[in-house]
Amino acid sequence: MPLFKDIPVLVTGGAGFIGSNLIERLLAEGAIVTCLDNFATGHRYNIESFLPRPEFRLIEGDIRDTIVCAEACKNQKFVFHEAALGSVPRSINDPATTNAVNIGGSLNMLVAARDAGVKRFIYAASSSTYGDSETLPKVEDKIGKPLSPYAITKYVNELYADVFARTYGTESIGLRYFNVFGRRQDPNGAYAAVIPKWVDSFIRHEAILINGDGEYSRDFTYIDNVLQANLLAALTESADAVNQVYNVAYGDRTTLNQLAQGLRKTLSAYDPAIAEVEILHGPFRKGDIPHSLASIAKASQLLGYHPEFDLGKGLEEACKWYWDSLKKK
Repeated sequence: MPLFKDIPVLVTGGAGFIGSNLIERLLAEGAIVTCLDNFATGHRYNIESFLPRPEFRLIEGDIRDTIVCAEACKNQKFVFHEAALGSVPRSINDPATTNAVNIGGSLNMLVAARDAGVKRFIYAASSSTYGDSETLPKVEDKIGKPLSPYAITKYVNELYADVFARTYGTESIGLRYFNVFGRRQDPNGAYAAVIPKWVDSFIRHEAILINGDGEYSRDFTYIDNVLQANLLAALTESADAVNQVYNVAYGDRTTLNQLAQGLRKTLSAYDPAIAEVEILHGPFRKGDIPHSLASIAKASQLLGYHPEFDLGKGLEEACKWYWDSLKKK
C-alpha cells in the first residue's frame, strides 16, 4: 500500500530541484500534493508533467505573503518546506532579500501551519549552520559561528522551529542537507551548484574552474537519499524523533579535485573527448567552509535513515540524467 495514500501534503518550493523530486516521490506514494512556488528560482518545466493530475495542485505565490501561506496550509497534514533562496554567494551579494525570504518567509509558513493544525512541519535546514566549527564529522549539537548571511538564516529557522515546538506544540523536523545533487538540478545561472555546473561544462568541452586548490572537501549527497530522509521524517511515530534536527548526508567526504576527476571519468563513457577537458584553479570563494563531513548516526538511530547512494553511484545516475536530457533538446 502506498505510504501516503490520500494524505494531503504541501511542498513549498515545489518547482525547484529538491521540491520537484519530492513531489514526484510523494505522488508515487499516493499523496494529494499542493505545490507552492513563485518561480523565482524554480522552473515550471520541473512540474509540467504533474499539472494534468487531479491529485496535484499548483499555487503560484510567495512565502513572504501571509495570505498565500495561510491558503496553502489549509487542510494539509504535512508541510515539506523547501522554499528558500539558496547560495552563499547570493546571500553575500544580497543579504536583505535572503533574510526576507529565508527567515520572514519561513516564519510565515510556521505560523500558517500552526493556525491550520498541520500535523508536522518538515523543513530544509543546511550544513552551512556548522559555520567555522572545525569538528569532523559534524554532529548536530556542535555548531560554530555562521560564515555567511545564508547560514544565519538557516540557523534562525531552526531556532524558530524549536520555539514553536515549546510555545505552541508544533511538531517539526529539520533536515540539514549536505551538498545535495542529482536530476533536475539546474546547471545554469550565477549561483548554480558545483556538480551540475561542471557537468554542463564537461559536456560542452569547456574547462571547469575549481575555487581554490581543490582540497576543500564536501559530503556530497544524492537526491534519493534526501527523499528517503523526508519521508521518514514525516512518517515517524517516535516522540523522541520529533522536534529534532538531523544531518542528511551520505557520511563520506570528497575533495573538489576528486569530484572533478570522478565527473570527467564518468562522463567520458558517453563522450571520450571529455577526458581531455581541462581542469583549472581560481581563487578561494568567500564564505566557504574548508571541510564538511556529516555524522548520520542520529538520523540512523531515530529515523531509520540509511542512505543507499554513495558518491560514485549518485554521479552515475546524475550524469546519465544530464546526458539524456541534453540529447532530448
